[in-house]
Amino acid sequence: MTMAVEKKKGDEGETRPKIETFDDILPYVGEAGLYQFILFILLLPFTFVYAFLYFTQFFLTLVPNEHWCNVPELNEWNLTDHEKIRLSIPLANAEELGTEGSPLFSRCHMYAVNFTEVMISGIKTPDSTWPIKKCDNGWSFNYTGVPYASIAAELEWVCDKTYLSSAAQSAFFIGSIIGGFIFGYIADRYGRIPALVSCNAVGFFASVATAFCNSFWSFALARMVVGTSFDNCFNILFIITIEYVGPKYRTLVANMSFGIYFAIAASVLPWIAYWIADWRVLSVVTALPLATAFFGPWIAPESARWYLMAGKTDKAIEMLKKFEKMNGKTVAPEIYEEFEKSCNALLEKDKKRQNYTVLDLFKKPRLARITVVLVIYWLLMILVFDGHVWNMKLLHPDVFTSFSLAALTELPAALLLALFLDRWGRRWMGFSSMFICGIFSFVAIFTPEGSITVAMAIFARLGVNIAANIGFQYAAEMLPTVVRAQGVSLIHIIGYFAHIIGPYVIYLADIKKELPLIALGVVSMIDAFLTLTLPETLGQDLPESLQEGNDFGKEQSFWWIPCLSASHEKRKKYRRKIGAVNAGYNPGSLGTIDSTRL
Repeated sequence: MTMAVEKKKGDEGETRPKIETFDDILPYVGEAGLYQFILFILLLPFTFVYAFLYFTQFFLTLVPNEHWCNVPELNEWNLTDHEKIRLSIPLANAEELGTEGSPLFSRCHMYAVNFTEVMISGIKTPDSTWPIKKCDNGWSFNYTGVPYASIAAELEWVCDKTYLSSAAQSAFFIGSIIGGFIFGYIADRYGRIPALVSCNAVGFFASVATAFCNSFWSFALARMVVGTSFDNCFNILFIITIEYVGPKYRTLVANMSFGIYFAIAASVLPWIAYWIADWRVLSVVTALPLATAFFGPWIAPESARWYLMAGKTDKAIEMLKKFEKMNGKTVAPEIYEEFEKSCNALLEKDKKRQNYTVLDLFKKPRLARITVVLVIYWLLMILVFDGHVWNMKLLHPDVFTSFSLAALTELPAALLLALFLDRWGRRWMGFSSMFICGIFSFVAIFTPEGSITVAMAIFARLGVNIAANIGFQYAAEMLPTVVRAQGVSLIHIIGYFAHIIGPYVIYLADIKKELPLIALGVVSMIDAFLTLTLPETLGQDLPESLQEGNDFGKEQSFWWIPCLSASHEKRKKYRRKIGAVNAGYNPGSLGTIDSTRL
């Protein structure tokens, strides 16, 4: 917490810290009281929204591994699926067998003979000399493992059209890029709650509209519109909650709220899909949590930080008084008066500040290098995360169980971060988590197919989950205040491109079945060592100016690990007032960050 060193004489003769910032007044109204607990609970439905938007399309486009060419002539005879396959479908060739999860028979080819004549002649087994052709009468599917026909199965996005499922997912994240700009503008111009309501409303109606799609183009368009609400649907309220929690509680609240709620939502989703067993109904049901946002103006507080940035100090104080009453506190009027005067003075100062742009991050060599590394770090981490999500369907036929178990790794990831992040630091913990992800990705290649491979992939997913949660705050702590909002936005928008290409990682299995895990392992290792090129931010003064951003971390030793040695005093030329612990979640440090882009 940024705390002025000046003292002010109170009415009772006692000294107290001077009230200059929002963090200075927060202890008076309560840093972790009843109101904060209500906000913590309120995050639950919005975390379900986030998880459902992120993962529902996986189940809307899920196709059973076992599918084969439909042969209309054989449908007139009393044959089982096994008998039809044995007679009309050739064995899988070497290329098909090399694909993870491929059955022994071909999924894309059939014998090119007159099967009516074959049946009349009493032939029960195929002749290896029969000619072979591609499927020309559609496909049949084995719905034992996947008990419903997704839109991909209905429209037969298989074989030469398999890429359409990934293309639709890419359309979703293209929408996310568009939505980031649209709802980011609404959040800055009209407030966080209007942005929260509007983006969730768009997601709700577009998700319902998805149920009426009957072609690739209509589905891709609907999912692109749904994608515009992704990230903003949850992050706006998440940042509002973090703003109202005291600095020493933010690591716990940030990691546990997301870890517990997201783990529950993502692990329950597969079983909702399994139980509903209808992709159209699933699209509507997973849209229902989005409707919570319609009650946003009545159940969620506006960001006091936004009120202050918008020059509405009176509104911010009104919000603080509500917190004071709910938390059972009593705040002296002079506290609010001093806070109001300080905020108004800061507003006047901000008007005189130079207007910086994101391009200023690249005007100083060391700061430019840090920015580029942060962009690449986030891009690669998102690529690994999405790659492991989509690769799960290749590793085990029971995709519902394996997906659910992988999603549950969010909980131990959150626990580990809450316990150790403020002890070990971001840098070495980020390195360790991505290194572990890489190791288990490689180990999974050499394990027998089945449960053991899935277990290794789940451990890899745990590693990248930890890294993703660290990445959320790393850039916010490292970039200078004057361009922090724009810098964080740049990093996350570029990260959307990793979301776009992430689903295509699984197509490396068409070349060689081990390639997806090899690629994910290599990228994880690169990302792990890339983390070590960044400065440590734990307990450090946050940079405010571009020059401070350029100098940040110069005095740090490469081998410095916070939990093993105390932070040495900064050299005089780099020294400023002591910063906040876990400042990545410190609204005092994120004063001008666009909360929709974090």
